[in-house]
Amino acid sequence: MKLKIKLLGIALTFALLMPAGAACQGMPVYDNTNFISFAKSLIESAKQTSQLLKTVQFLKTQKENIEKVNNVIRQLKAVREMARNNQRLFNIVQDDLREVLNSPYIKPDEVNRVSESFNSIIENSLYGLEYIDQILSSNTLKMTDAERAEVLKNMELKSKEMVAEIEAKTKRYREIIAFREMQDKINNRETNY
Repeated sequence: MKLKIKLLGIALTFALLMPAGAACQGMPVYDNTNFISFAKSLIESAKQTSQLLKTVQFLKTQKENIEKVNNVIRQLKAVREMARNNQRLFNIVQDDLREVLNSPYIKPDEVNRVSESFNSIIENSLYGLEYIDQILSSNTLKMTDAERAEVLKNMELKSKEMVAEIEAKTKRYREIIAFREMQDKINNRETNY
């Protein structure tokens, strides 16, 4: 038993004299500083993510605004082109129709037909302008900007077609006048035989 007590005393002495790290091996250690820095980095990441989301939303809004401005610009260009086409129509009718109708080679019964053909084109043009005014100023026609731009583009194409049609009619009437004038010169020439 004395031997057992001696062994127990030596073991106890070694246990007391051993370094503290060896004695605490296997026990978890809690580092407060690392936890605090980890929490701070999480908070910063959340702030940055929030800012990124706000930036994405802002960019989406700006993109929508740019698209709206683009559509408005397209609408304005279409309206400006239609106004030019209508001005050309009125100028052609004012100048060329007067020239055609004042020609001595247009028969009296043709004057009404010529006037009516030009008037129908002008009436279609005026109807188009009224329709455009309704589209642009009335809220009863619920349209998106893209739909409105498409309608205006179609109206612009129609106005170009009207200009082409009236120019073709004017050219045809001038050719008729030129032909009749030449025919009159041939029929009324003096012969020197």
